[in-house]
Amino acid sequence: MAETTVRGTVRKVSGPLVVADGMRAARMFDVVLVSDKELIGEIIEVKGGLASIQVYEDTGGLGPGEPVVSLGEPLSVELGPGLIESIYDGIQRPLDKIRDVTGDFITRGVSVPGLDREKKWEFVATAAVGTELVGGDVLGTVRESTLVEQRILVPPRVSGKLKSLSSGSYTVEDKIGELETADGPFDVKLMHRWPVRQARPYKERLSPEEPLVTGQRVIDAFFPIGKGGTACVPGPFGAGKTVVQHQLAKWADAEVVIFIGCGERGNEMTDVLMEFPELRDPRSGEPLMKRTVLVANTSNMPVAAREASIYTGITIAEYFRDMGYSVALMADSTSRWAEALREMSGRLEEMPGEEGYPAYLPARAAQFYERAGRVVCLGSDERIGALSAIGAVSPPGGDLSDPVVQATLKVVKVFWSLEDWLAYERHFPAINWLTSYSLYHESLEGYFRTNVSEDWEVMRAESMRVLQQEAELKEIARLVGVDALSNRDRLVLGTAKAIREDFLHQNAFDEVDTYTSFPKQFKMLVNIMTLHKLAADAIEQGVSAEEIFGLPVMEDISRSRFIPESELADFDAIAGRIESGIKDLVAKTVAAEGAVA
Repeated sequence: MAETTVRGTVRKVSGPLVVADGMRAARMFDVVLVSDKELIGEIIEVKGGLASIQVYEDTGGLGPGEPVVSLGEPLSVELGPGLIESIYDGIQRPLDKIRDVTGDFITRGVSVPGLDREKKWEFVATAAVGTELVGGDVLGTVRESTLVEQRILVPPRVSGKLKSLSSGSYTVEDKIGELETADGPFDVKLMHRWPVRQARPYKERLSPEEPLVTGQRVIDAFFPIGKGGTACVPGPFGAGKTVVQHQLAKWADAEVVIFIGCGERGNEMTDVLMEFPELRDPRSGEPLMKRTVLVANTSNMPVAAREASIYTGITIAEYFRDMGYSVALMADSTSRWAEALREMSGRLEEMPGEEGYPAYLPARAAQFYERAGRVVCLGSDERIGALSAIGAVSPPGGDLSDPVVQATLKVVKVFWSLEDWLAYERHFPAINWLTSYSLYHESLEGYFRTNVSEDWEVMRAESMRVLQQEAELKEIARLVGVDALSNRDRLVLGTAKAIREDFLHQNAFDEVDTYTSFPKQFKMLVNIMTLHKLAADAIEQGVSAEEIFGLPVMEDISRSRFIPESELADFDAIAGRIESGIKDLVAKTVAAEGAVA
């Protein structure tokens, strides 16, 4: 224990909130052990000698007079080899180790370290003895899994001359070297600790200049997220939030994935825990877990631990970002995290904000999402890391005016609006193309122009325009019927249908359709919009919309999403058939009109 250990006694117990007396020397956010069972808690309010503690375990049976001991340090996570492939609860206790100790049900007061103390790791030293090092410098590497090589860094805010460093086989607590700092010798180990509520420092924040490629067409083409960006996925129950996040975890071009199950139903989290070890990383063929860390905190676990799970996950994500990796963090769902805030705020008898949520909800949401970003990492060498944060929100009944949704939308730059009516129509991903948006188009325009096509932005804008026109025409069609519309209007409806059903709709369970590269996406859109432009000219010459959409090439356009990435030349053949098919229709129409004349 730290020298600042403070001892008090329980005065009041209210669910996960415990009020302790005799804690005058205690500090905000210090970790405490409550009762003889040593339940883990965290101080969230200090008034005189009274400390309000949110307890991360069940407080049933606790009563006044029981001991409370402050450890004098904030809630921290252990960072080092052993994180990858781990499954933690909200306060970084490995669930598999807890099961070995307690069985299938977690008993109270169980204390298991976040990193295995027995396992030895092969450390390869790269830093030269005698050099001056600063926080963030790379000391060496540890091959943590077949997909992730962990770079062992000098902890932030530590600097000095490297007196010794040795390659070898070490546990995370073994001394691997020594730094001579201004405060005296500093033992270097494979692991270090970091407070979860404190963002890890970096040199400089950069603007996102390249997209986080997901292979999901509706996202990449219409509503992209930049590497180091933030996104919000709100939607009602059954709209497919979890499927979207699974697809992003599997296909996003991030080197490390952090998945936080924050207060979701036990069966949903069980699906994640069962499926992720079975999923294969599409690039390497290895299990996806070889580059994944899971933080699982289900709805039947103590409510206060939901609040901590978000910070535990993003601190681990920042650690890998500091190594220069691109990290994707999925939080499912931040609504449950906000409910934990509401629960504790109510028990603290704070003045409630909208719908009972605390008035500081927007500030807490901003603090979380602002820890995402593309940054120049600490250290003497030039490393750029990116942390992309994607949060699912579960508003009651899909109500987007919900305070959690509104607080989130104020800080994130991408909004993927999931709709249950699209899910009921079996349109997946069920992202509404009319209400969703991305604010990264301008910063990513240079990337698309250089790496995909000069016409990418033009093609995207034209496609969106057709979808918006369709929405307006549908209202008219409901009143007067489709047959009463002009040929040009029916062309818009037909093209929009092709964009929706043949481009935006994507089958996550088809081995070809589940992922689409940027070149394939562009060719798919080009063919649909080429058809639209040629058909518009043909209609001017008397061809009907029914004749155009009756062409055999329409079947080719519909099936083009199943063309493998290795056969993209087939799209050029389809483009040729579009042009010749419409040219033949125009020739027949002109000939028929000439015969009548």
